[in-house]
Amino acid sequence: MSVRVIQWATGAIGKTTLRAVLDSPELELAGLFVYGDRKAGRDAGDIARRPATGIIATRDRAEILATDADLVIHTPRLQVPYETHDADLCALLRSGKNVITTAGHHFPRAHGGEREQMFLDACRTGGTTLYGVGISPGVIGERIVLALTGVCLELEHVGIDEVLDASRVPDPNFVFDVMGMGSDPGRIDLTAGELPALYQKLYSETLLFMAERMGLPVDGLEPDHHIELATRDLHVPAGLIKEGTVAATEWRWHLVSRGRRTLSLSIVWTMDPELPRYAGRDHWTVTVKGRPGMTMTLNLIEPNEPGSRTTAGQYVTSGPVIRAIPEVLAAPPGIFEPPVFAPFPFGGTR
Repeated sequence: MSVRVIQWATGAIGKTTLRAVLDSPELELAGLFVYGDRKAGRDAGDIARRPATGIIATRDRAEILATDADLVIHTPRLQVPYETHDADLCALLRSGKNVITTAGHHFPRAHGGEREQMFLDACRTGGTTLYGVGISPGVIGERIVLALTGVCLELEHVGIDEVLDASRVPDPNFVFDVMGMGSDPGRIDLTAGELPALYQKLYSETLLFMAERMGLPVDGLEPDHHIELATRDLHVPAGLIKEGTVAATEWRWHLVSRGRRTLSLSIVWTMDPELPRYAGRDHWTVTVKGRPGMTMTLNLIEPNEPGSRTTAGQYVTSGPVIRAIPEVLAAPPGIFEPPVFAPFPFGGTR
């Protein structure tokens, strides 16, 4: 029997997961939610560049909530504030549908018991499971790096450095409003502004998940953000980024434990990969200081698919969603947390 899936939103990631659902013999598309009038009323196959499916895109939340389905793939844009999608997620969970989301919510416990309980209550009501996943957050720190720490006999510091070219992102709202590109450098607040608040809520979930799994006590997080300005006008798919405005953001946090920075996470997005600060850098670099010390790099390779507009970044974010479906369906009601085998134990040998 196939798994009935609702696709929620059809941006770059949503279209990729939608195509994966339509192409899978184990999955059956049961419904499609879209945000824009331009897509509402269209067949899902038309939106995904696939044959007609008979599933018509809708903007009606009540219709989606009433649709019989096993699971919702929830791929809306991340928005300010971080809590923008809470009501939709809770409604979907209460309606009896498991949810895999790419819009954060990887480790709600990072924000305290009250926030975690809100989702647990929705899951309990619907008998459902919530899982937040993507590549980062979701896989790099939570799965790959934690596994890597397990080869150490001693561990002093772990640093994760992500550098991604964002110049091909087509959505002006995401590029200018959510990423902060093209902003006046004199007006962007890197300390108490809405963007650092958004990204700290998102990426602190990775750091605090890692700390919990390693038994690492947490004193707090220290932000260490930076911006780079455009050295020329940049004409990108999302629009114009003028010379002298923000062309790259570095969101960086250090998790402090027992008075010492022990975990560091740096998220760098640039609209100009030729900037000297970023040119030639790997997509991800993991540096482990310990016994043994290690450096690991990971790079995405763009697909050679003539006629396709799907990027490696879209595939690498969508893949963990599709792969997680059987595990999420088999999990008990609640918040799904990926299993981690034998990470370094700061609390002692386990």
